[in-house]
Amino acid sequence: MLSTRHRTRLLLGVSALLSGFGTAVVQAQAQDYPLDTLVISPNRIPANASKVGSTVDIVEREEIEQQSLPLALDYLGLLPGISLSSPGGAGAEGSLSIRGAPRRYVKTLYNGIDISDPTNTQVQTSYQYLLSGGLQSIEVLKGSQSTLYGSDAIAGVISLSTLSDIEPGIAHIVQGEGGSNGTFGGSYGFRAASEQSKLSINATGFRTDGISAAASGTERDGYENLTFDANAEHAFSDVFSVFGSALYIDAQADFDNQGFGTFLPSDNPTATNHSKQLAGRAGFNLNLMDGRFRNTVSVQAFDLERAITGTAFDGSYDGRRYKADYQGTFDVNDWLTVQGGADYERQSAVFPAGAFNPEIDSSFWIAGVWGEAIATPLENLTLTAGLRQDEHSEFGGHTTYRATASYLFEQTGTRLHGSVGTGFRAPSLNELFGPFGANPDLRPETSFGFDIGVEQRFWNGAVIADLTYFQLEIDDLIGYTSQYEQIPGTSRQRGVEASLRYAATEWLDLTGAYTYTHSVDQNDARLPRVPRHEIGLIASVRPAEKWTVSASAKAAIDTVDTGGFKLDDYLLVNAKVAYKPTEDTELYVRAENLLDQDYQTVRGYNTPGFGVFAGFRAKFAP
Repeated sequence: MLSTRHRTRLLLGVSALLSGFGTAVVQAQAQDYPLDTLVISPNRIPANASKVGSTVDIVEREEIEQQSLPLALDYLGLLPGISLSSPGGAGAEGSLSIRGAPRRYVKTLYNGIDISDPTNTQVQTSYQYLLSGGLQSIEVLKGSQSTLYGSDAIAGVISLSTLSDIEPGIAHIVQGEGGSNGTFGGSYGFRAASEQSKLSINATGFRTDGISAAASGTERDGYENLTFDANAEHAFSDVFSVFGSALYIDAQADFDNQGFGTFLPSDNPTATNHSKQLAGRAGFNLNLMDGRFRNTVSVQAFDLERAITGTAFDGSYDGRRYKADYQGTFDVNDWLTVQGGADYERQSAVFPAGAFNPEIDSSFWIAGVWGEAIATPLENLTLTAGLRQDEHSEFGGHTTYRATASYLFEQTGTRLHGSVGTGFRAPSLNELFGPFGANPDLRPETSFGFDIGVEQRFWNGAVIADLTYFQLEIDDLIGYTSQYEQIPGTSRQRGVEASLRYAATEWLDLTGAYTYTHSVDQNDARLPRVPRHEIGLIASVRPAEKWTVSASAKAAIDTVDTGGFKLDDYLLVNAKVAYKPTEDTELYVRAENLLDQDYQTVRGYNTPGFGVFAGFRAKFAP
């Protein structure tokens, strides 16, 4: 555990390191670095990141390959503003928060498919089942985004893609890894691209003997996952194109839980979570008026079967989601684009029979219409404003709005950005109709949030620094007493995010991030498992032509768990050494938790200690 003195030293050390990055800029020679990146999620159409008022973080393919981490969570955890906790090792049903708001307030899309679980206590995504094999990019859009994405997007949107960056031609990609705790993983990927088409197919497997989830236990809790995904686009002409994607996940994970009359977990050699997910999305694009009027129509389906076995609360749950969506975008002139859309979604869930209730088959629908204007009245000024109206089969109508602004002072490389908006979370099927304390009269939770920041670029984009203040308030909270009900008060999240990316030379890249988060519930008590201070550092060094050394460090300081119990501070350090015999092959060794930190992110539950893994990656072209 870090003492107060050590915490202060760590914060000062990181501040000095970030300052050192800035000092080193003065010593660097000017180089031609890319000044911008295309992002999709902020406006649901491609946009330059430098013209987006909302805060969006991006993990690109190069970073994913650089670190070779097996789980999508491993990459999310290094981004500013994202906090992770897990009751055990890989496969444990952990939690994720964005800017202090729990995962039930986060919309998650996999190749455009909503993969949140409609059978859960609240509709939320089980991130532990998302493997990194095949991922080309991860976008994290922060702030209340219900205007464009509907329910659940109070804290933001996470979008994962397997098709964003594919080179022309055909390629086969094979990757494998093995190491500590009986861990093995591998993937096969097929890539094909031409001027008209893009195709990505991935099969990924992962298994581990694991660790004991319970800190007091000795029995290992294993995890197995088989994932298949496919994503394709084909343009028949400049006017008409089609797209489609599919996702299949078959996973099971052992876990430990609390016994009757106890607060802390103990070994449970039979407790297992089972999950099968099958999803698909298909649609077409129709571009009219020489491309000025762009239309997209899509349909998607998500089917989930999950079960809990080996506990006193065994049961099987079936959930489904069907959704149809239309989006239209019209370029009025060179500086004004208007867009709008409509969507219809139906969720259903079957809850198992219990000692006091029969099997419950429930459903609801929600439909929405929205519109947005994107204006560039001045060369470096971009403004957006949007409005949405939703109708829900149970609680009726709800209106949300959002506005953003981005202005670049070109001479100094300084960009001001900000956003303001509202959001809502519809009550889940479990809260409305489930077996324990259901209340069909619930209204949606609502939010108001804003952020404002400044981005500074140096040396043609070699250095990009950003400082952002954020604030979020959530009202009409749904809590559980003797049943689910609306509880008085407001949950509040506020804080500061700071980030720095420094492409120092052709052989050295550095990234730093710091987040301060103050997150409290309606009683002004701190929300559990959200560190007050989080620090992340990433470095990549290419000391010789065929060698790359990469490392990451993450510190979490001042965290409480449920009941106000204080959790130890910790510093995690991971590293990877890679050798490339050829341009398309790589051999590597990587280590996790190099300092062998003994820490917990959920009270009473273990986390993995020091581990070593060896792997390879090869790309073949016929």
